[in-house]
Amino acid sequence: MQHLSIFPILIPLLFGAIMLLPPFSKDIASQRVCSVVGTLFLLVSSAVLLFEINISGVQVYALGGWQAPFGISLIADKVSSLLVLLTSFLAFSVILYAIGGKDKGGAYFHPLFMFQIMGINGAFLTGDIFNLFVFFEVLLIASYALLIHAGGKQKTQATLHYVILNLVGSSLFLFGLGILYGTLGTLNMADMAIKVGQLEGETATLAKTGALLLLVVFGLKAAMLPMHFWLPKTYASASAPVAALFAIMTKVGIYSIFRVYTVIFGENAGELANIATPWLWPLALLTIAIGSIGVLASPSLKVLSANLVIVSSGSLLACAAINSEAATSAALYYMVHSTLASAGLFLLADMMARQRGKAEDRFVHSRPFVQPRLLGFAFAISALALVGMPPLSGFVGKVMILQATQSSLQTMWVWPLILLGSLAALITFSRAGTTLFWRHNGSVAAEAEPAKKTEIMSVALLLLASPILVLFGGDITEFTQEAASYLHDIQSSAYALLPGVTP
Repeated sequence: MQHLSIFPILIPLLFGAIMLLPPFSKDIASQRVCSVVGTLFLLVSSAVLLFEINISGVQVYALGGWQAPFGISLIADKVSSLLVLLTSFLAFSVILYAIGGKDKGGAYFHPLFMFQIMGINGAFLTGDIFNLFVFFEVLLIASYALLIHAGGKQKTQATLHYVILNLVGSSLFLFGLGILYGTLGTLNMADMAIKVGQLEGETATLAKTGALLLLVVFGLKAAMLPMHFWLPKTYASASAPVAALFAIMTKVGIYSIFRVYTVIFGENAGELANIATPWLWPLALLTIAIGSIGVLASPSLKVLSANLVIVSSGSLLACAAINSEAATSAALYYMVHSTLASAGLFLLADMMARQRGKAEDRFVHSRPFVQPRLLGFAFAISALALVGMPPLSGFVGKVMILQATQSSLQTMWVWPLILLGSLAALITFSRAGTTLFWRHNGSVAAEAEPAKKTEIMSVALLLLASPILVLFGGDITEFTQEAASYLHDIQSSAYALLPGVTP
């Protein structure tokens, strides 16, 4: 079991590399089998890793036997292993949808898909902030190609904006890392957490500059206002499996904020303690507000899904701003819910678009669906989950966020925005459902395509996760509370990870 921590990185890397070699590289059927088997192996190994971490505690994997802070370390704790399992489940569900035909639009879809999963899992598991940058680049390079998969003017334009912004973000990331390495002499997260409290004067000011540069980078990845404007157009123009997979992309940025600004620049950081909080508060609340406005103005189901991702990002950033164990626990639960529910809606939007003819997924009059009962039931589950209505997981997640507020001032700002965001989603889903299912002209479109079995299975897996998160809510919230306690305890999240170092 000692090598279990690296499996979520090695498995997609291995299967992605295999699919680039003959005979797999020219045979789409072989690539499909390879992707399904690979993501299934990944899902099983991630579940075993989570179980092992829950029983035995944190696993530190030193690559090449070089111990921290000098070597490259992977840290599998309850936070990272939960998000790795989330990514693996999402990947398996999405690949089932893709093999229904969405993978035929261009070359190398399946290897790129695997490499992106490798980058996402690596970002969650790394214990070194420089390797966080490396894994960011791996997932971004794969995402550039996946976005433009199947081509088209709209995709090319959206991808160009996405690439330029992320290249700027990568440059700022390197500047920030250089400043922090120059002031701290290390980029191992645990070692940084111990040394940052010793900084004073000009050195502390310089380190603060590097830390705030990283906040800009992570805010760009998380679609935090004012760096959110790339997301709706990019996600709406991507193919359905790619957009569904991208539901986890903003969570990588949010996870980085939690990890860096709780462990490294948290309460024990001396002059740099909680430096992100004054910035996160207004930006998180404004992100919820602008996302809610985008939800109300959404002209199609894909754009609605993308704007809901922005709202969920703002809600999670508000949890980071509250900066307590209860808020972190709420964020972890809500992160799982919002990722799976948003991904399911992206796939459902594609199924609907293929059955409505030229109207696609726009909120306009159209021909009726081929499978109205199936799509209607799936749409209702998705809407209830994303609005935050009981008895589904969105309700539980939002209640946890509301309960995490610690003062009357926090309550005064967070509660209205969270509730108004839910109201905006309710209004838009009501309008969308009325238009999509009741306002029809003529008969079924000749070009309408009924959903394939693998596509139905994919959407079902993602949407059924919501009631399951409620049925096992007690055990899951207990797990997230333990994960949050670990993240906020520097004795566990820093000192315990460095051999021979004591407080």
